[in-house]
Amino acid sequence: MNSKANFRAAALARTLAVGLVAAALIAAPSQPAVAQATQNATSSIDLSVGRGRLISLPAPMTDLFVADDKVADVQVRSSRQLYVFGKTPGETSIYATDASGRVVYSTVARVGNNIETIDQMLSLAMPEAKIAANTMNGFVLLTGTVQSPDDAAEAEQLVQAFVGDNMKVLSRLRTATPLQVNLQVRIAEVNRSLLKEISGSLLTSRNPALGNGFLGSVIRGRTPGTITYGADGSTTYKFLGADGTNSLGGAGKLFGLDVMASLDLGERSGMVATLAQPNLTAISGETAEFLAGGEYPVPIPGNFAGTTIEYRKYGVSLSYTPTVLSNGRISLRVRPEVSELTTDGAIQLDGFQVPALTVRRAETTVELGSGESFMIAGLMNNRSVGAIDKLPGVGDIPILGTLFKSDSFRRGETELVIVVTPYLVKPVSANEIKLPTDAFLNPNDAARLFGGQSADGVTGGERPKPRLGSSPGEADRLRSSDEVSPGFSLK
Repeated sequence: MNSKANFRAAALARTLAVGLVAAALIAAPSQPAVAQATQNATSSIDLSVGRGRLISLPAPMTDLFVADDKVADVQVRSSRQLYVFGKTPGETSIYATDASGRVVYSTVARVGNNIETIDQMLSLAMPEAKIAANTMNGFVLLTGTVQSPDDAAEAEQLVQAFVGDNMKVLSRLRTATPLQVNLQVRIAEVNRSLLKEISGSLLTSRNPALGNGFLGSVIRGRTPGTITYGADGSTTYKFLGADGTNSLGGAGKLFGLDVMASLDLGERSGMVATLAQPNLTAISGETAEFLAGGEYPVPIPGNFAGTTIEYRKYGVSLSYTPTVLSNGRISLRVRPEVSELTTDGAIQLDGFQVPALTVRRAETTVELGSGESFMIAGLMNNRSVGAIDKLPGVGDIPILGTLFKSDSFRRGETELVIVVTPYLVKPVSANEIKLPTDAFLNPNDAARLFGGQSADGVTGGERPKPRLGSSPGEADRLRSSDEVSPGFSLK
């Protein structure tokens, strides 16, 4: 009897528990509904400062929340209508809930300056430009096409002044036509050299007809002379001078010997001045190369194919890549070079003499304004070398020791400067271009034979050129087409 009562009590308890769980599940759906409504109702609206928008709600609201009322504020027109208006640039969140706490409306309000007013201002200030303005997250983004980098910089300055310091202006404006940059390079070098040499030589001999023949000499750095004897007992002396020097010599008999002595004195000074002025034009962002010189062959030994010939360039060359920045300045990756063939350092390879090169080269990146100059490289080199070759002991004897030693002294001075000047340029009419061959005439037979003329007329005359090294204050004056370089004019 007791066991049956206990079984019935347990069954009743289980039934009550199931009923309570079912009641809880029936009452629970309100929580997921709130989350679902919040997710689906989220949106965004874009407003301008001082402008507003009327929002109609899908259901009546009882509470309203604004995250930052300094950016945007809300006026409640009714339980189903809100009026949102922008106050300052920025972003804020807005939520509206009903009596049960369910979100009936949510949005992110993005407030910026009046885009229509910015567009109107740009249309009045720059009617030829096609510029669009967009605001987001405290930024004003400018997109479109302008005529030049100066127009892009001007548009950016106008918009920044219009929106104030609370917003930042980002410019993605592009130029209507590709910008072209002409680069002028001046490579100037002066090389001075001085060489002094002093050496002596002594040649002695005895006539074999008078006894045993004897020959002695002290020769340094030169081809010796000769002492010969005739059948009648006469003596002939022949001097051979050293290359690059002047020789002082004397001959006669001393202590029964025929003696010939010489003193070689040499001094050589020279100066080499080089001025190369290559110039080249390229579109912004593209690489241009220029070479005025030639190519020399270099034999390359091979394992099986024999010797092949490879050509190397020399002369005046220029390679550069210009990039015009948004503010009108020019970024340059430039590599000028001047090289020439020389026998100093030349080598013999498979029967060929391969010449060496003397090279002046610079490679760097600089930023300049149009018409501004920059010295990208320079060199000042002074070199002195002195050497004495002598016979130990005897060469130290005063006066007489000069015949037993040689003295040389070398000095060299080099000055090198490389200057670059970029220009923003555009094409001009063919009538404005003057060539070096303009007005050149071949002389007639009479002028060539009797007047010694090889050419007639004036080659090229005065050709217009852009000013070098202009200051930023002179940029407006350089825009005139009066100061142009052959083939182009300044923008």
